[in-house]
Amino acid sequence: MITTAYPGADEYATAFAGYIAHIAEDEDILALLASQLDQVLARLGRISEARGDYRYAPEKWSLKELVGHLSDAERIFAYRALRVGRGDATPLPSFDEQAYAAEMRAGDRTLADLTAEWGDVRRASLALFRNLPAAAWQRRGIAGDRPMSVRAAAYIIAGHVRHHLETLETRYSA
Repeated sequence: MITTAYPGADEYATAFAGYIAHIAEDEDILALLASQLDQVLARLGRISEARGDYRYAPEKWSLKELVGHLSDAERIFAYRALRVGRGDATPLPSFDEQAYAAEMRAGDRTLADLTAEWGDVRRASLALFRNLPAAAWQRRGIAGDRPMSVRAAAYIIAGHVRHHLETLETRYSA
């Protein structure tokens, strides 16, 4: 089993520090990513389709858009981990999550479909991280003009999901 140390602050942009802070230093990142799969699918599976279009404020994302955002962000961070983990030194661009959300057309889909897609994305992320050689976890690249290590990407993915699970509970009452 691959174990990885907690990422140092020089391995990611400061904008992601809050997500990484959601993960305890002694947590096994692979076990956490795996447990989140079941946790998130169960949590989202309890939300009615009728609730999928709910927004807690007019300019905020609907529940469906939030789930779509989780898939988009995870894909992007897993892609960054793949590129850097394979030794690709090409700087990677940032992304505008608001622009992505505007284009996803989440309102045209069911919450169940968006939830299933997130599950598929997480399974792909798990396969990637489980099969990276130990040396790849230490590799660093550039994403959005900031440093990004493979292990930081894994922690950001997990912390990002924890952040939005808290948002589901506190803002969406879901």
